[in-house]
Amino acid sequence: MTHSIAKAILLVEDNPDDVVLTLRAFERNHITNPVVHAADGVEALDYLFGRGRWEGRDPADLPQVVLLDLKLPRVDGLEVLRAVRADARTHFLPVVVLTSSGEERDLVDSYRLGANSYVRKPVDFREFVEAARELGLYWLVLNQAPPKDPVVP
Repeated sequence: MTHSIAKAILLVEDNPDDVVLTLRAFERNHITNPVVHAADGVEALDYLFGRGRWEGRDPADLPQVVLLDLKLPRVDGLEVLRAVRADARTHFLPVVVLTSSGEERDLVDSYRLGANSYVRKPVDFREFVEAARELGLYWLVLNQAPPKDPVVP
């Protein structure tokens, strides 16, 4: 009998309160995947590509999904998304923009750069918990991830 280890969720969020809120919402919804937190875009890219403090990490071991805030220090979320889609190793990695931004430009730019989904963070905790439940159900249970090395014509 083989046991599969749950794949990580990469949470890219600079607001410590939103990190705590997200982790609490996952806990309430029994989402047990390990969560790797990156506080800015540089840390997120370092994790994904196995460099910086993540040097030595196997970059082929991708997270199940990336939850990406847009308004980040050093490298913003749109630049992270651009870098993820530009690299063959991460091109098909599911990226959900999870942001408080209601700006139409951010929405359009996110999809133009290849976001799989755009979710506006609910302000109310109960609504946030429900949004986290739905995200977890879809991205961790229902969604079929692309193969590790997809054949691209």
